[in-house]
Amino acid sequence: MQPKTLIEAVKFFSDLDRCNTFLADIKWPDGKIICPKCGNESCKPLASRPNTIKCNRKSCQKQFSYKVGTIFEDSPLGLDKWFVAVWCIVNAKNGISSYELHRALGVCQKTAWFMLHRIRLAMQEGSLLKLKGTIESDETFVGGKSKNMHKDVRARKITGRGASGKAIVHGVLERGGKIIAGVVGNRKRPAVQKAIRENVVAGSTVYTDELKSYIGLDDKFTHEMIDHAKEYVRGDVHTNGMENFWSLLKRCIDGTYISVLPWQLFRYVDEQVFRFNNRKLDDAGRFNEAMSRVVGRRVTFKALCESV
Repeated sequence: MQPKTLIEAVKFFSDLDRCNTFLADIKWPDGKIICPKCGNESCKPLASRPNTIKCNRKSCQKQFSYKVGTIFEDSPLGLDKWFVAVWCIVNAKNGISSYELHRALGVCQKTAWFMLHRIRLAMQEGSLLKLKGTIESDETFVGGKSKNMHKDVRARKITGRGASGKAIVHGVLERGGKIIAGVVGNRKRPAVQKAIRENVVAGSTVYTDELKSYIGLDDKFTHEMIDHAKEYVRGDVHTNGMENFWSLLKRCIDGTYISVLPWQLFRYVDEQVFRFNNRKLDDAGRFNEAMSRVVGRRVTFKALCESV
């Protein structure tokens, strides 16, 4: 019986054989273990090393672990710790910091940080389906407040109005449904409208604020704008759903992660998008959804740090 709470998950996944079986069912649902080198289906776990699988083809004889081809590949940590880490991040409404995870799992902080970024890769949405119906579109700025900066830092980073120097995140929300959000380079018409046209079905109703970059959407959408200087709601015209998501995102970044590198911001946005889109599932449901995406995805520590 699959666990439903964190304490049950810790107990359930404390058995490495059970973890291997759980991951094998995800990777090879038909029960045929495939060799990652030659594609042979005649592979079996070694009796002397249950965590290792061996290809029985004479010309191959490759030995590999259950982790190969997943976000867990090349990790010396056991799946018992990995599965608990996945459970924690997908079900923590405000996220979980690497320091908190390192204390909980007994690993170093750098390892916990790497683990969280690997899991965020699995949390990325891979659906090509577009949003439809009633859509809200909005953007927000993410960055440090000038009043909290040292005078020298403020002089270097703040060169314009309050939003200057901050990252911009744009999102489109299907009311009662899912959200698609990501980092954009600027708030100009090409960037903003591209994000809408690529992710929303033509003919949908799109509600936005009075930003001039949204002008022109009425060629393919029913478009209405609301001026936040005068009102926030006019009948069904509002972007309060997007404002709700921005509050969740910023609570996660400001309250848990504190400081996020600009070139890795999209990973934290993906994390919050995953939790929002799966908000109707229970803890076990969100865990299973994230685990269904671990195969075929991998990020190295070098790739994460290449922009540092």
